Amino acid sequence: MTSRERILAAIEHREPDRVPIDIGATPSSGISAIAYKNLMDYLGINGHTRIYDVVQQLAQPEDWFIERFKIDVLDIGRSFNTSDDDWYEITMPNGKKGEYPSWFHPVEKDDGWYAYDEEGVLIAKMPKGATFFDQAYFPYLDGYPDDFKDLPKAMSKVLWAALVHSPWDNINMPNFWEELRRRAIELREKTDKALMVVAGCNLFEWGTFLRRMDNFLMDLVLDQKNVERLLDALMEQHLPFLEKVCDAVGDVVDIIRFGDDLGIDTGPFMQPEIYRKLFKPRHKMLCDYVKSHSKMHTFIHSCGSIYKLIPDLIEAGIEIINPVQTNAKDMEPEKLKKEFGKDVTFWGGGADTRSVLNRATPEEVKKHVLERLEIFSKGGGFVFNTVHNILPDVPPENILAMFEAIEEFNS
Repeated sequence: MTSRERILAAIEHREPDRVPIDIGATPSSGISAIAYKNLMDYLGINGHTRIYDVVQQLAQPEDWFIERFKIDVLDIGRSFNTSDDDWYEITMPNGKKGEYPSWFHPVEKDDGWYAYDEEGVLIAKMPKGATFFDQAYFPYLDGYPDDFKDLPKAMSKVLWAALVHSPWDNINMPNFWEELRRRAIELREKTDKALMVVAGCNLFEWGTFLRRMDNFLMDLVLDQKNVERLLDALMEQHLPFLEKVCDAVGDVVDIIRFGDDLGIDTGPFMQPEIYRKLFKPRHKMLCDYVKSHSKMHTFIHSCGSIYKLIPDLIEAGIEIINPVQTNAKDMEPEKLKKEFGKDVTFWGGGADTRSVLNRATPEEVKKHVLERLEIFSKGGGFVFNTVHNILPDVPPENILAMFEAIEEFNS
C-alpha cells in the first residue's frame, strides 16, 4: 500500500499492510522543537529546527524525519514558508538554536518572552524556563457584548488566532485560496502521503478563549442563553470559512481536523446533557457540511476523558478521534477499542507522553508501544500517534525506541 492507501484503509476499518504513522500532521500530533533538535543532535543530522507552531513551540518535521520514520500523513501547511527568508534564527529555552517564522517577533524581558499584537495589546507570554506561550488576553473577560459584530476582532486578539500556524499565517497573501489549492495539489502529486488540513472551527474552546475557562464553565450552567448566542455567532464565522476550505482543497485533501478539548483527567468538562444541547448540534452541522461538500474525513482533537461523549461525537459525524488520552479516566485502550473500535478511528494513544515516553527506559518504552499496537491495530481503525505532542523532556533514545517498536510490529 501507499501511505495514502494505508491511512484511508485504517479510517475505513480495513486492516492495512502495516500500522500507519503520524508525527507532525497536526499541532496536537507533533513534536516539540526542543525534542526534535535533541533527536537531530543525537543522530548527527544537520537540518533546520523550524518552529511552525509558535504557541506550542512545535517543529515542522523535515523530509529526513518523514522518510526515516515512515510517516504516512502530511499537513498541507508545510507547503508554505518554504524559503530560508521565511525564517530567522533564535535561541530556544534550552540554549540550542531554532528558527521562528519571519512574522513572529516576541519581546524578550527579564522574566520571559512577550507577544503583542499590532495595537500593542499583550496577547501571550512565555515565562523564563517555560516551553510554550500562555494566553494573556481574554476579550470577553468582563461579560458578553450586546451583539457580536466585533467577534472577528475579538478572536484576532486570542493567541491561537493571532499566532496561528501555517498555512493560516499566510491567509492575507494575495490569492491565498487559489494558492492553497495549487500547493496542496502539488504536494499530493509529488508524494504518496495522505494529506491533512487543520481547520479548527472550535466551539467550546472559543468560549474559554474569549471568556476564560472559569467563567465559561460557569456560563454553561448559569448563562446558557448567552452561550448559545456566542455559539451561533461562532458558527457564522466557521461555516463561511469551512466553505472556503472545502472549495479550495475538499477534493485534494484526505482529512480535515477540527479541535475542541472537551475533557479533563477525570471526565468531560461538562455533563453529557449539556454537550448534547449546546455543542453536538453544531458539531453535526460542521461534519454534515464537510461530508456534503468534500471527500474529506472528519477528525477531532479532544484531550482528556471523553469516553462519555464518544457516542455523541460519532453520531455528530466524527470519524477520527485524537489524541486518545489513555491516561485519563475511562480511556483504557482495551475498553475504547472494544466499545468503539468499529465506529471510530483512534488516531493516537500509541505512547503515553506523560509518564512513559519521557521517563521510562528505552526497553520499557518499546514494551509499552508494542502493547498499544497489539490492542489498537486489530481490524484497522488506528493510526499510530503519541498521546498528544512529544514534549521537550522526551529523550532521543526513547523516541527511537518508540519507532523501533513500530517497525518491529509492522515487519
